[in-house]
Amino acid sequence: MTDPRIRDADDGDLDAIARVALATGQDEEWSGSDPAYIRHLLAHGRVVVAEHAGEVAGFGATRRIGSGPAAVTMLCDLFVSPRSHGAGIGQAMLAALWQPGTPRMTFSSLHAHALPLYTRAGLDAWWPLLYLTGDVAALRSPAGWAVSAATAAGAGALERDWTGIDRTADHQAWAARPGGQPVTASRAGQVLAAGTAGGADEEYGIVHLALDPAGTDPGMAGAGGRDGARAADETARDAVLAVLASLDPPDGRARACLPAPHPAVRPLLAAGWRCGDTDLFMTTDPALLDPRRAVPSPALA
Repeated sequence: MTDPRIRDADDGDLDAIARVALATGQDEEWSGSDPAYIRHLLAHGRVVVAEHAGEVAGFGATRRIGSGPAAVTMLCDLFVSPRSHGAGIGQAMLAALWQPGTPRMTFSSLHAHALPLYTRAGLDAWWPLLYLTGDVAALRSPAGWAVSAATAAGAGALERDWTGIDRTADHQAWAARPGGQPVTASRAGQVLAAGTAGGADEEYGIVHLALDPAGTDPGMAGAGGRDGARAADETARDAVLAVLASLDPPDGRARACLPAPHPAVRPLLAAGWRCGDTDLFMTTDPALLDPRRAVPSPALA
């Protein structure tokens, strides 16, 4: 058995990456089998492939969120062809992609090999990410909220103002997906959330939603202690419900990927939405994503 050779990928590897993705069940839009997704990562992140036994047997990808020492490295993908399992390919790719000692996170699948691999790399599992799907007609926009179409540049600018992180390139890529549309959500005329909806077929829904911390920080919610926390939770909840209620999918159904503790989970389940899949948030620092506020992209966070 030969050692895997890890190298940076390029456009010439798209077909080989797609073959690995399909062999591991990643056949949906915005996965390794989708050239648009891999090209986005090639342009704005890092993609590596593993050569083993004369062929590309695995691929992995990361996207840096932010800049400088505080930048977070998001592991977007790490897949190995089933017939090459046990050759140390996943561990070798992870070592090439992640710099020890830096902030790191990923959404791990429930595959038996995934959690041990990421745990050995210094990450801990903190909470499940729920893939919730349901009928948008079962939802009502909370009183006082309005959702408007935006541009990728506009959504990116708002998120940059709120977080200091420029996600404009990601919003542009999300907007280019089937049904892609950047949006803003306002309460009483004040914009409190910005993000992008889109995706093909059963993936259609909220891709990523950023919140204005002035509206979702208990210390800034106009009341202290428990009342402040409740008001902040209500804002985070209502922003998600308002955006989902505004969507018009062809089959009436949409998706939202939410941390299990997010305040929008209970009303969605009460409205008949169901959890179809689950990932695990794994990270070197649980503060990198707030599970009561974050509405992350599972691929790019």
